[in-house]
Amino acid sequence: MFAYYLRLGWRSLRRNPLLTALMVFAIGVGVAASATTFAVFHAASGNPLPDKSAQLFVPQIDIWGPASRSAGRDLPDALSYPDAMALMRDHKAARQTAIYPMASTAIPQDPTREPFAVNGYAAYADFFPMFEAPFLYGNGWNASQDEAHAGVVVISRALNQQLFGGANSVGRTIRLDDHDYRVVGVLDEWNPRPRFYDVNNSDGFSDPPDFFVPFTRAIDLQTETNGNSNCYGSAGRDAGWKGWIQSDCVWVSFWAELPNRAAVTAYHDYLMAYASEQQRVGRFHWAPFVQLHDLMQWLDYEKVVPPETRISMLLSLGFLLVCLVNTVGLLLAKFMRRAAEIGVRRALGASRREIWLQYLAEALMIGVAGGVVGLVLTGVGMLGIGLVFDPDIARLARMSPSVIGLTLLTAVVTTLAAALYPTWRAARVQPAWQLKAN
Repeated sequence: MFAYYLRLGWRSLRRNPLLTALMVFAIGVGVAASATTFAVFHAASGNPLPDKSAQLFVPQIDIWGPASRSAGRDLPDALSYPDAMALMRDHKAARQTAIYPMASTAIPQDPTREPFAVNGYAAYADFFPMFEAPFLYGNGWNASQDEAHAGVVVISRALNQQLFGGANSVGRTIRLDDHDYRVVGVLDEWNPRPRFYDVNNSDGFSDPPDFFVPFTRAIDLQTETNGNSNCYGSAGRDAGWKGWIQSDCVWVSFWAELPNRAAVTAYHDYLMAYASEQQRVGRFHWAPFVQLHDLMQWLDYEKVVPPETRISMLLSLGFLLVCLVNTVGLLLAKFMRRAAEIGVRRALGASRREIWLQYLAEALMIGVAGGVVGLVLTGVGMLGIGLVFDPDIARLARMSPSVIGLTLLTAVVTTLAAALYPTWRAARVQPAWQLKAN
């Protein structure tokens, strides 16, 4: 019977092709706008490490006091060097790492090639297993090499291609600035979006880093941060590198892996005890205040998702609603123009349910056609989305199977929802009145 309703619907749609095309196009445009902006929003706000995001935490310690918050400042989103080193020494987490970004110049071994700028991070050995970084060759360094301040390096696949033509470079030497490093590992393609481990120094969507070196080695070489630093309340610090690392300037990111709720509670208690000790020795003159955010909470706290992606998605949903309202009006006009036909069918014994199903099948066909048009327009939207959003974010959006399925499903479901009132009105036509009127 449903196939019969589809044949009736097809004949009805062919009788008025202009009205049919208008409804299909309205649905297609509305769905395409929503699907395109949703793809961008989903890519920008997705979980970059779903397997472990609930186990990775960022600590915050109030080293500025309530006066800074009354002036509109949040808690510092990084740690000072003394605080980061204290947390590393106490080692209360299953894994932990301090991180900061650095810029260097790579000097190829071939003297005919020009040096070029590279960006990377100083980190601890736990960085790689904590964040599940994949390796193409070798692996990360170990804790003993952290303690030895070893001159080792993990390089990206792209840098390995530039320096060694993509060959296995483990054991070979690269020169960064005026210092030699032995390659212990080459990362495979790895650039989580957003780049959660350093959102306080970047927008989270830029190109991947070129290298990683031991934090202790970078400090030995007095390598300055290439990221943000904030020295609120540290005006009286000593000059030079020693004064810098002994100050309360915040510039070191810190991550701790806490495998369960008990570990999270214990670590929070430890942070409170640490802040209380700093108050006791006279460093802080206010009540201890600390916070602990898991990965997704941290992304939200740092407002990593660009506001324009959320606003654009809401606007496109509003546009889809306008398209649906127009479709409701067009369907209602189309169905009610056939009141005489409905009256005859009702007089011949068709039930209201059968009339309702017939016109709902017609709406289903419009929805499917609108979904196909929506897919084409979504593809066009993906090509031009860089004109609206930041290119680093726009290129994250893909015409994935999930986007295709969502586009078709949205078109069908929204069209059927829009057709509920027109089909109900059509099913309520009184056959006696229609026969008398005609």
